[in-house]
Amino acid sequence: MARVRAKGMWLELHRSNRPVTGASRAPDAVAAAVRAGDLVVATVPLGAYERLPAAELAGRTVFDTMNYYPERDGRIAALDAGGLTTSALVRRHLAGAHVVKAFNNIDFRRLFTLARPVGAADRSALPLAGDDEAAKERVARLLDTLGYDAVDTGTLDASWRSEPGTPVYVQPYLRARPEGLSEEDARRWFFDTPGVPVPAERVRELTASAVRGPAGGSRAALADG
Repeated sequence: MARVRAKGMWLELHRSNRPVTGASRAPDAVAAAVRAGDLVVATVPLGAYERLPAAELAGRTVFDTMNYYPERDGRIAALDAGGLTTSALVRRHLAGAHVVKAFNNIDFRRLFTLARPVGAADRSALPLAGDDEAAKERVARLLDTLGYDAVDTGTLDASWRSEPGTPVYVQPYLRARPEGLSEEDARRWFFDTPGVPVPAERVRELTASAVRGPAGGSRAALADG
């Protein structure tokens, strides 16, 4: 566990000492984070979502950043059937919590480098979705503090609009990757290349133009600019 202060907030970071896999994420570490925080960020492999402690999270705002990658998570029949979004699946498990989907459509490097203060001409926006308006407002305030505008895309049933394979997922925030890079050069390009600012109006356009396809995506898209 690490406790750090950032942008006027105390952040408690918890992870298991076990290997970080969907089958081995320790629930006691998650429960400790729940007890410590006002807003809980759920960032685990989606295949481990049932390990999130539903009883402890009841009544809390849960910030869901998870995506469905079948090569990592295995096939999840409820998602492959096409009825549920990933966040609706999480909502079903965390029936007493207020789930809000956000931060799932940008890679971790651009998430850090594209953050800008309020009023900056090159400030980017991120989509969010949820069923509870007050919970969405809490998450929107967090996004604002961390350097992003928020674009409300509707309920969790509509959160597929920012899932892998949609127009707003990852690629708009990335520059085009040069062809012919070696694996090492591609890794260096990923970490060293600045992101592309995506303002709120563009996020609205991209999410509105989305067409729902098969569930799931590939983590390779994170580096396939």
